[in-house]
Parts: sequence; structure tokens; C-alpha cells
Amino acid sequence: MEAIQNSQMIELAKDVFQIEADSILKLKSRVNSNLEQALDTIISSKGRVILTGMGKSGLIARKIAATLSSTGTPSYFLHPAESTHGDSGIITREDVVIAISNSGETMELLNLLPLIKRFEVPLIVFAGNKNSTLGRCADIYFDISVEKEACPLGKAPTASTTATLAMGDALAVCLLKKRGFSTEDFLLYHPSGKLGKGILYLVKDLMLKDKNLLPISHEDDTFLETVDLISKKRLGCALIVNFENKLTGLLTDGDIRRILLRYPDVSVLSNKMVMTKNPKTISSNDMAAKALALMEKYSITSLAVTDENNHPIGILHIHDLLKAGVT
Repeated sequence: MEAIQNSQMIELAKDVFQIEADSILKLKSRVNSNLEQALDTIISSKGRVILTGMGKSGLIARKIAATLSSTGTPSYFLHPAESTHGDSGIITREDVVIAISNSGETMELLNLLPLIKRFEVPLIVFAGNKNSTLGRCADIYFDISVEKEACPLGKAPTASTTATLAMGDALAVCLLKKRGFSTEDFLLYHPSGKLGKGILYLVKDLMLKDKNLLPISHEDDTFLETVDLISKKRLGCALIVNFENKLTGLLTDGDIRRILLRYPDVSVLSNKMVMTKNPKTISSNDMAAKALALMEKYSITSLAVTDENNHPIGILHIHDLLKAGVT
């Protein structure tokens, strides 16, 4: 009997996943000019985004406010029940309000409407009924209605809150992109914990900078001499410089294999003849996350670190980045 009950619970859990996933996917057809209007309204606002909602909608509003704030859009949660006792004073004429209510008839939110309309504050509504009071008063409306809740009783907000959260995340991500919010900006809001740990590092914190260990070869040195150098330094590459000690090329393990297949007699080769010219470089003061992005973009595993005069001062390997938690 116990096994049957567990089996039924597993199927119920899967049904919950399916219902909530379907509810989210149906939001795709409801995002159009309303998203464009919301983005333009928030970006052009000189104030903050004030989110409000009661009960479970209030909890979702808190999370959306936190996500917006952490990605470059200053946001606050206003408890609508407290708003009628003075807290509505945080709303200014420069702000934008996002009100969340599945029914669109939550009385505590409706009590805020006179103030919002008097101040001419843009009102964005997430609701499940466009013809509700909130829906009709909205300057911008997002339909977060669902066919049914995942709760077997059809009572507990489940699919509807999941859909609302997804809509809020979509808005936050679009705002992040529209603002040009960067990895460095993200670090400012996440200096601690796992999110911030990896991007705290600069290139100079992780690069190999011991001159005795750096595999530096001259562009007129022979190919075989450089192969020997790479083998001894065991970094998988050699930095090639000219007479001014400026970086002019790079020779990697991969290059060596290709060269051996291409040339029948490698003894006549110099670095200048076979090196990769104008290799990708990075500054020691750049963020380590930027170095990882370059490596991923160009499918390379190491970067030469150069100073302002293009003199090589270090090597940064992808293993050092991953070991430090840069992601």
C-alpha cells in the first residue's frame, strides 16, 4: 500500500511540474508591445520601481523587487495593507508602480489607486483578468492568468504565482540587457557569497607572473628551440617577442601538432614563420571574468597578459580561472 501511495505522489509531483511549465510557456504569446512600453517607462523614470501585492502575490512582488534591484533597477516592496497607514509616502511622482493581483480586485491594492492616479505615477499591472478594476486602471497590463492551479483543490496559488514570477524575471532580464548592465556592475551588488566570489578577482590575482617561469621566446628563435622551451615550462604555450620585447606572437601545443603535420622538415623553421601573430591579450587590471569571456569567445585556453607597452608580463590559464571559481 505504501508503494502505491508513493507512486501516486510521484505522478502528482510530475503533474505539478507540467501544469506550471505549461502556464509559463503560455506567457510567450502575451509579451508584445506591453513589454516595450514597460521597459521604456522604467528606463526613462527618474525614480524607483515600487512593487506591491498581498499574500502570495506580495511574496512574489518582494522577490521581483530584489531581482530588479540586484540587476541595476532600484526597486522597493510596498506592503499594501501598511500603505494606508502612512507607508504609501514612499511613492513619489518620479516612480513606477507594479501592482500584482491574480484577481485584479485585491482591496488593499485598490486603496492605492487614488494616490497613484493623483500623482500620475505610471501603473504596471500583473493580473489574471484585464477587465478587473486593476486591469482597467493599468497603464500597462501583463496577463498572468492560468487555466488552472497546480493545487488539486484549485485553491492554493501555485501555477499563477510561478507564472507571475517568470514574468517578473523576464522583465528584469530585459531591463538588465537594455541598460547594458555588465559583469562588473553585477559585482557591485553581489560582493559576497558564491555569486560575487568568482568575479572579485582581477587578472593579476590569478596570472603566472614569475619571470623565471614564463615561456618567452624570440621570434627569430628556431621552432624546435621553442618546442623544447614549451616542454620545459609546461604551460602549453610560448610567448613570442621581438627585439623590443614586445609580444608579436604565440605558439601553443595545438600549433605544434598542426605544424608537424604541415611541414616535412621543421628544423628550418623559425618562430616568426609559424607563430600565431597578434594573439589575444589582456591587461593585468582587467576582471578575471572578462578573461574567461575572451577564452570562451575565441575557444582558447590561455591568454598573454601584457602591460601598456605590449610587453608580456604573465600568462593566465583557464584552469586558474576555474579553480578560483570564476564563472
